[in-house]
Amino acid sequence: MTDLHTASEDSRENSFHLRRQRLLFRCWHRGTQESDLILGPFAESSLKGFDSSQLDRFEALLECTDPDLFDWVLGGFAPPPEHDHDVMRLLRDFGARRHREPQQIGQPLT
Repeated sequence: MTDLHTASEDSRENSFHLRRQRLLFRCWHRGTQESDLILGPFAESSLKGFDSSQLDRFEALLECTDPDLFDWVLGGFAPPPEHDHDVMRLLRDFGARRHREPQQIGQPLT
């Protein structure tokens, strides 16, 4: 019985890992570089801590268009009620932090 329970847990964890990997791929291959550069790093840093219901909500966000997501995350527009949840707040906070941080590309202009 214990072996069956362990095998079931392993299978569930492998399925969960595969789901995270698929979501990560989708985040880095959205179609617009701007969205990739927001969603990819967010997914890399956040998906490991998401439970199944958070993954569901994040997956639903990925069904939205890039312009809508961009407006909700960086444009200051409120998301519609069905997308106004904990995962969207995490994404907005992440986007705001990345937008505020200075980019270290080359030397500063003088």
